[in-house]
Amino acid sequence: MIDIMLVDDDPHIRTIIREYAQVEDWQFFEAADGQTALRSINERKYALVLLDVMMPGLDGWQVLKEIRRTSQVPVILLTARDEEYDRLLGFELGVDDYVSKPFSPRELIARMKALLKRSGIQMDESLVLRYQELQIDTAAHRVSLSGEQLALTPKEYDLLTFLASRPDRVFTRDQLLNQIWGYDYFGDARTVDTHIRSLRVKLGDHRGLVATVWGTGYRFEPEAKKEQL
Repeated sequence: MIDIMLVDDDPHIRTIIREYAQVEDWQFFEAADGQTALRSINERKYALVLLDVMMPGLDGWQVLKEIRRTSQVPVILLTARDEEYDRLLGFELGVDDYVSKPFSPRELIARMKALLKRSGIQMDESLVLRYQELQIDTAAHRVSLSGEQLALTPKEYDLLTFLASRPDRVFTRDQLLNQIWGYDYFGDARTVDTHIRSLRVKLGDHRGLVATVWGTGYRFEPEAKKEQL
């Protein structure tokens, strides 16, 4: 789980960001003012800080200055102003990225993921997931079942790896569509169902590992019993 500090005095903005990021392995810690944010940043190590500029008390510029006295944690500034002077000031103070309000939540999430990746915070590329006779080697991009390699399409592989790396968590079709096909994909959510069906066929009597949560979506169940065909 990646810890992120979200600093904004607008609870609606905080809710939007949380909702769009809910499929990620991120845990948000929130603050509505600069003083609270600084106390939390001093007490806990964060992977990234989302920082609003216009706040009561200490504004974002002051908070950023204080952060940079002791930490090089990646910071994305959120601001309603889009002037060149503000951007230059932000970069001089050590900001890593700059997003103007109103912003696209999808673009913000993409920027967050890119910044985390540049900071070296990403899924371990050497990770091997093992569940029953299923093995997913993320470094080799290879899936095997009972010792036999499965011929998965790229999207089937991405779906299986995403779900298997987050066992017992339920994801809606829209969440999976956004995660696997991208935030800018405008296809039908039934695309997910089609790929899940195809993936289950290839999993054979282990198809129960990818479970349907009726009325919601799908989850990976590592303790699912082997089915007898």
